[in-house]
Amino acid sequence: MKIKKKIKVKNERLLFAILLIALFIIFILYYNFVFSEVFARNAFANQMIKIADENENPIFSVQRILLYSSANAIDNSDDLSLKNMSILQYTDISIYIDNLGTISDLTDENTVRELYIDNINIKTNSDMGNQLLNYKNPLNFGKYENLETTDRIDFNIVNTNSENENHDYATPTFYTDCSNPISLGYINKDILTNYAATQDSNTVSFNGKVLQEANINLDDIGYNLSFRINIVNNLGQKFVYNMSLDVDLNDANGGVYNGYIYKGKNTSGREYQFFKEM
Repeated sequence: MKIKKKIKVKNERLLFAILLIALFIIFILYYNFVFSEVFARNAFANQMIKIADENENPIFSVQRILLYSSANAIDNSDDLSLKNMSILQYTDISIYIDNLGTISDLTDENTVRELYIDNINIKTNSDMGNQLLNYKNPLNFGKYENLETTDRIDFNIVNTNSENENHDYATPTFYTDCSNPISLGYINKDILTNYAATQDSNTVSFNGKVLQEANINLDDIGYNLSFRINIVNNLGQKFVYNMSLDVDLNDANGGVYNGYIYKGKNTSGREYQFFKEM
């Protein structure tokens, strides 16, 4: 007959302490791998619900977009003989912002303290020319104006008419109450260089017709323009809208070959609403 021997512990307090430490380590590991993941998912879900609630009634939205497209020829010859010209295409863009769709009166929530445009990206149907986007003086809308390349457009915010009493829109200008449009200009420079007028013609059309005269295919210079509009209101809250414009210079009537093409679009729907960042 075998006699079972009891295990004797010389230091029961030490064993108890070791067991407590082991249980604590197991709890920490279980928390990290199970509870923390559950809490993170819940926190993320709650954050998404909060963001959705905040954007249920948008403060700012795109109300209307106007596009005016034409072209021009720059004579680089010393004697202005039209024998060395650079052909370019340009589009003027006006974007109207609605800030009264949710709040009927002007408040700190629906007025603008800061406005800037970044994340500018231009994709063309070919590698013809050099493209850029910048601020365009709205007083020159529909007229060619030389612009420079930039990565970001910062607008000066005007609070009252007296601050802009001279009507100087030479620099980026936007009213805090959204009463004027965001004015931008797109240019595709040097689509064709060293272009000369034909021998039987001493004139050149300094508008969209020059594209046809120079045998430039409109499909080749169509483009997609994307950029982000950033608004900070007078409460310090930030709103963003990712604009994407597919600009087709052609239509059934000849498009910009007729001299210019003008398109307007009234916008509606959630896809035109500014997103409030949290």
